[in-house]
Amino acid sequence: MSIKDRIQQDMKDAMRARNKARLATIRLILAAIKQREVDERIELDDAQVIAVLDKMVKQRRDSIAQFDQAGRDDLVAQENGELEIITAYLPAALSEAEIDRLVDEALATTGASTLRDMGRVMAELKPKLAGRADLGAVSALIKARLG
Repeated sequence: MSIKDRIQQDMKDAMRARNKARLATIRLILAAIKQREVDERIELDDAQVIAVLDKMVKQRRDSIAQFDQAGRDDLVAQENGELEIITAYLPAALSEAEIDRLVDEALATTGASTLRDMGRVMAELKPKLAGRADLGAVSALIKARLG
């Protein structure tokens, strides 16, 4: 079963359970997926759905930081609830050790030695880490090793 099919099934389950918060978040997810499909005139596969979900997670984290700074605890709680539901559809996150190992492999594979090689290293890592690690943190790790 694809991720998209699982999300649609979970929407039906949330409707039956009358879980309004979960249903609203799942509808947001499906709307984002549908929007991308309409814009690009394609049917999204699992990797592309993960990219959409990853973008939604990043948006929620940014919103949480801004709402927290503004003292809006009610909105922070809402965004945290949405974040929890969205991350349930993403693959399991990688540990620090696994990320370090993948970065080491990418550095060896690309032969990167300076910061100018960072693009090649990120291009190598991005498909392996999509939805499983914060690419901003990985980018900082690579900069530290190359710099």
